[in-house]
This record gives sequence, C-alpha cells and structure tokens, in this order.
Amino acid sequence: MARLIDAAIGVFERIPHSLIAFIARFSIAAVFWNSGQTKVQGFVVNLVSGEFKLGWPSLSDSALALFQDEYKLPFIPPEFAAPMAATAEHLFPLLILIGLGTRFSALALLGMTLVIQLFVYPGAYATHGTWAAVLLVLIARGPGMLSVDHWLASRRAAIR
Repeated sequence: MARLIDAAIGVFERIPHSLIAFIARFSIAAVFWNSGQTKVQGFVVNLVSGEFKLGWPSLSDSALALFQDEYKLPFIPPEFAAPMAATAEHLFPLLILIGLGTRFSALALLGMTLVIQLFVYPGAYATHGTWAAVLLVLIARGPGMLSVDHWLASRRAAIR
C-alpha cells in the first residue's frame, strides 16, 4: 500500500507547473474580468459564454450605485472606487491571461480580494480564500512557460 501511495505521489509531483499556472491564470482572470464586465456598459467580452460586443466603454449606473449603497468602502469615495475597480478588473486579468507582469498583477488582485473580504463581503471567506490561493501560486511560482513573462526572461538570459 505504501508503494502505491508513493507511486501516486510521484505522478502528482510530475504535473508541470506551467499547466497549473495556465489553468490558474485563465480561471482567476475570468473571475475578475467577468466582475469588471458588470461594471461597464458598451463593451462586453464574456470569457465564459463567448459573447462579444464592442462600443465605447463607460461606467454603468448600477456600478456606481453598488459602490454607494452596498459596498460602502471606507476612505474611498464611490465616485473614485467604482471606476478604479472597473479598470483594475479589466487591466490586471488581461495581463495575467497573457502572462505579462503576472506576479505584480496577481498581487494587485490579491489586494483587491483582501479589500473585498474585509470591507465588502466578510462572510465570503471560502470564495475569497480560493481566489487568494490561486493568486498566491501565481505570485510565488510565476506564470509558467506559456507566458510573455517567460519569453521575456528567456530573451534577457540569452542576451547576457
């Protein structure tokens, strides 16, 4: 039995980080991107359903109302927080998806996750803990080989 367990663990340890990182990048990017899409009008790209509609993006009235009535972040006025969140939920997932500045983008989304957990939905720790775990893997281990970051690092190493 011990040999069978050791063999299984050996197989698990051979799962490439690049595969784990790619799945993590796509998954966490979809979560934040889709959230950002609920805050804008005129620009729709749903990573799950494949819906695609282009127009000049603007902050939706419902997004501002959410920040005024439900989220109520301390120290940040809703008029500033709503567009800041909408921008962050589009920019950082895009960077993570292509693997550019992945660790820093993941750090930004981890900070956003902490704000959401502490000030907006403190009872949603299971969801936010899952997001945090995925983001921490990307921060600690990087985006893997299928990324612009890896390509840039290999180019930089070749120049030295």
